[in-house]
Amino acid sequence: MERDPPSKPAKATVKAGARRYERPRGGQARSISELMPEIGRTAFRRFGFIQSSVVTRWAEIVGPRHARVCSPESIRFPPGEKNDGILQLVVVPAHAPIIQHVIPEIIERVNRFFGYSAVAKVKLRQGEVKPPAAPERKAPPSLKPVPVELGDSLRDIGDPELRAVLESLARSLGSKEGE
Repeated sequence: MERDPPSKPAKATVKAGARRYERPRGGQARSISELMPEIGRTAFRRFGFIQSSVVTRWAEIVGPRHARVCSPESIRFPPGEKNDGILQLVVVPAHAPIIQHVIPEIIERVNRFFGYSAVAKVKLRQGEVKPPAAPERKAPPSLKPVPVELGDSLRDIGDPELRAVLESLARSLGSKEGE
């Protein structure tokens, strides 16, 4: 039996003026604020944090007094598990003995934050700790007095937020009339 020699595959012909198929690029552009949680999540996981909120809410978890002198560096779990991990803390050298005495309290607070026994041990490393960010201060209320003709009627309003908004409106109206 004779076999025919294998034939050459047919070449794809592209018509003149036709464009090659390109895969769609993924829709509309996304803002940076949409991308940051994904980028932050991978960075935090790389350094051992399952939840980035442990770092961002550290002052809430351990209290402002301890947050000034220690900060979380990583949480390491046994292979294949997500409990009984080791929390690595960076501590200001002068405060290391004090933090060492409150380790059981820190473990309890971190586990309460997670809702399960996530941390079993804490390791301390002495180093520089960045102080937590100061809470944003609200701007002081305007020192301009409320116009006299509007002042008495605004004092009767019980809701302080509504009264502040109406006083601000009255001030702006009073300043435009006085110009």
